[in-house]
Amino acid sequence: MKLQDTLSNKEQELDISKKVKIYLCGVTVYDESHIGHARTIIVFDVLRRYLEDKGIEIEFIQNFTDVDDKIINRAQAENTTAEAISTTYIENYFKDFDGLNVEHATNYPRATEHIEDIIQFIEKLIKKQIAYVSKNGVYFAVSKFPEYGKLSKKKIEELQSGARIEVDEAKNNPLDFAVWKFSDTKPVWESPWGQGRPGWHIECSAMSVKYLGENFDIHGGGRDLIFPHHENEIAQSESCTGAQFAKIWMHVGMVTIDGEKMSKSVGNIKSIKHVLGNWGPNIIRLFCLSGHYSKPIDYSEELLKENLTKWRQAETCYYELIHANSQNNENILPVISKLTSEFNDALEDDFNTHLALSAFFQLVKETNRLAAEEKLGMKDAEIIKPEFQRMLKILGLNIPEMTLEKKQEIDNIIESREKFRKEKQFEEADKIRDKLNEMNVELIDHKGKTIWMKKESIKAEN
Repeated sequence: MKLQDTLSNKEQELDISKKVKIYLCGVTVYDESHIGHARTIIVFDVLRRYLEDKGIEIEFIQNFTDVDDKIINRAQAENTTAEAISTTYIENYFKDFDGLNVEHATNYPRATEHIEDIIQFIEKLIKKQIAYVSKNGVYFAVSKFPEYGKLSKKKIEELQSGARIEVDEAKNNPLDFAVWKFSDTKPVWESPWGQGRPGWHIECSAMSVKYLGENFDIHGGGRDLIFPHHENEIAQSESCTGAQFAKIWMHVGMVTIDGEKMSKSVGNIKSIKHVLGNWGPNIIRLFCLSGHYSKPIDYSEELLKENLTKWRQAETCYYELIHANSQNNENILPVISKLTSEFNDALEDDFNTHLALSAFFQLVKETNRLAAEEKLGMKDAEIIKPEFQRMLKILGLNIPEMTLEKKQEIDNIIESREKFRKEKQFEEADKIRDKLNEMNVELIDHKGKTIWMKKESIKAEN
C-alpha cells in the first residue's frame, strides 16, 4: 500500500508484512467535537478497517489532550475543575464517535495519566543539553536540531521573524518551545525543575514512544497540526531517541463551511452532535470520505443532500439483494470482480476514498439496474452481496440488519396490501402504504412482485 508522506512529499510503501502501528493526534477536550475532527478520525477509521480487512494486525493509539490552557480557562469560567471539564468532553467524544460508527482505538492515553513518562522524556533532553531550564519553564532548544522545519518545509531564518512565535524573554531563542511550564494554577505537578504542567507538544512524543516504540509506521492528524505541533514532536522525539520518529506522516485536509474556515467568532462551527442529529452517521461518513483525504473539503447542505440521494440508492441495493428470488441470472461475476479491483486499487494508491466510493456506488448502480430490469437472480445476489457488505464494512457504513420477526411482520402487512390491490380496494391499500411510510418502510413495485426497504430516518430530509 502506497501513502503520500507529508514529510518526504513522496509516496511511501507501507510495510504490511507485520503489525502496523498508528498514532493519531486526538482532540483537546475543552469543547464539543466538530465536523473537522470527524473528518480526520473517520479517515483514519477507514484506513484501519481496510488494513484489518487485509488481515493486518493494527495497534492504533489516539490520545486525549486533557491538560491545556483552554481547558483551564474554561474550568475557571464555569467555576469548576479542569478534570471535570475534560471528563465531560471525553464522555461526549465517545457518544459522538460511537454514533458515527468509529471503531475504538487500541488505547486512548491521556496526558494527565503520563506525567511521569513526560518528565522522564524531558530529563533525557536536558541531559543531552537539548532542553534547558529558564525562569518560566523548560524549553527545547530548536538550534540543537538542525533539521527543524523539515516537515513543514519552513526555514529557521524565516520562522524567527514569524508572527506565530510566542514572545518570551526567558527563551534563548524565539523559536524555542516549552516542554514544561511553571505554574501555580491547578492542575499542577511536581517536577525536578519546579511545579507546573507539560507543554502541548511533549505529551504526544512521550505517549507515542511509550506505546508504539521509538520508530512506528504512521503518525497522523489534521493539516493544521503540521506546524508547530508535529514539527516540534519530530524535533524533540528524534533528539531524545536518536531514531527516526514516524515512517509516514498523513495529514487530513480541513473542513470549510460554505467556503469559509470554521471559526467560533464567525459562528459557523458544526458540532458532531448537530450534524449527526440532522443527517445521521452514514451521510456524515460519506461526506468526510468524498474527497481525497489530504485536500480540503467544503461542508454544504447541497453536498449532504447529494450524499443522501446516493445513500438511498445503497439502501435500495441492499434490499433488492435480500429479496432476490428469481431464477434469471446474468453473468455478473466479471463486473463485480472489476469493481472490487477498482475499490481496492483506489485505497492502495494513496488511500483515495473518493475513487473507492465511485467503485462502491457503481456496484450499487449495476445491482439496481439489474433489479429494475427484472434480471437480478438469486445467484447474482449471492455473488454481489458479500462484496457489497465488505465495502460497507470498510467504509464504516451501516444498514441495520432486519430481525426475522420484523421482516415477517412487514411481509404480512405487504401481503395484506397486495390482497386489497387485487380486489381493487385501492383506498385500503393506500392506508397500508401510509402505515408503512410511518415505519420508514418504502415499497418498490416490480412487474411480478412488490419488495420493501427500511429507510434510515434522516431528520434533515423531513
